[in-house]
Amino acid sequence: MEVRYERVAGLDIGKATLTVCVRTPGPRGRRAETRTFSTMTRSLQVMRDWLLERGVTIAAMESTSTYWKGAFYCLEEVMEVWLVNAAHIKAISRRKTDVKDAEWIVQLLECGLLRPSFVPPPDIRRLRMLTRYRVQLMGDRTREITRLELMLEDASVKLSSVAASLTSVSARAMLGALISGEDDPRVLAELAKGKMRRKIPALTEALTGHFDAGHAQLARSMLARITAVEAALAELNSVIAAAFQPWAHQLELLQTIPGVGEKVAQVIIAETGADMTRFPTPEHLASWAGVSPGTRESAGKRYPVRPPHGNKWLTAMLVEAAGSVGRMKGANYLAAQHTRLSSRRGRARAQMAVGHSILVSAYWMLTRDQPYQDLGPEWLARRNDEAHARRLVAQLEKLGHTVVLDPAA
Repeated sequence: MEVRYERVAGLDIGKATLTVCVRTPGPRGRRAETRTFSTMTRSLQVMRDWLLERGVTIAAMESTSTYWKGAFYCLEEVMEVWLVNAAHIKAISRRKTDVKDAEWIVQLLECGLLRPSFVPPPDIRRLRMLTRYRVQLMGDRTREITRLELMLEDASVKLSSVAASLTSVSARAMLGALISGEDDPRVLAELAKGKMRRKIPALTEALTGHFDAGHAQLARSMLARITAVEAALAELNSVIAAAFQPWAHQLELLQTIPGVGEKVAQVIIAETGADMTRFPTPEHLASWAGVSPGTRESAGKRYPVRPPHGNKWLTAMLVEAAGSVGRMKGANYLAAQHTRLSSRRGRARAQMAVGHSILVSAYWMLTRDQPYQDLGPEWLARRNDEAHARRLVAQLEKLGHTVVLDPAA
């Protein structure tokens, strides 16, 4: 095949070592050199100097776990680096060794048969680390609250059946008293505050159980961990708010979309980089994120398939935003779309479709630097009525009639 890149390198990366194959022009055709390096920082610098000495202008590597990051960051300042999808490389069955993998990568690269994945610039990567760590901390808090609820069920304490949350002020006061040794349900129920005091009779029944010293020890540990995670989240949120100051205008624009709050807007910017020129069309962005419809066609027939794999962090936040829109009950275009699709295709598909619409809107808003403009809740119904009228007119004309529509006053 035609060689499109003269001086190229292919990297097969593992946790401890990486194998590099360099292909350059030689007196007798293409020449290949292969070397193996440690993944430690100094060895990566030696590898970089060797590639520069060989005149390499472009390097490609598989996206192997997170091991690719060290080599990618080391090389991106001095040459063009491609991170490629491993599925695109492993499509052909062959013998498997590190050296052969590196040789195969560089051969595909020099012939232009690889496509680079999107890797954001360093400032956006720092935002990604912060927002993704926040999601992980929120997951830790949710899991610990679930453990606490299961432990209370073991003690026949049904507090979660009455209280909206085990982390509310009233619930924490009752749990603290339980841990301290108070076992009178009436005394515990009297610790309720605010609107929870209406539920004192139900709380008295719910707090009647066999909460012993073993349960108290576990509850103390779980509550301490929940408190520590919440403190870490509060600190992280302040760090994230400061880190997003350069993108304050983009955040303001994105929050004009129904269902998109500050956290969702931050994730959209952190995952996409807020630079829509990286994606040729909104369809490319939706496919990369994993919210575009899956397609499978054979012999002229289309079959339903799941959406493609994409950016799970962005997809999760878009679906969460779509869930918020679904609770708006027809207040805007997105809410009407959610209601319309939920009745026909189910809530999960409706949320994915609304998430797709949110992302497409974000694409055009960031491209044009414009706030969200809502089409209105009646837009879908109005479009459907017009299409229905056109179908009826076409049927009548097919039967030989001339149709003149006179709208009712």
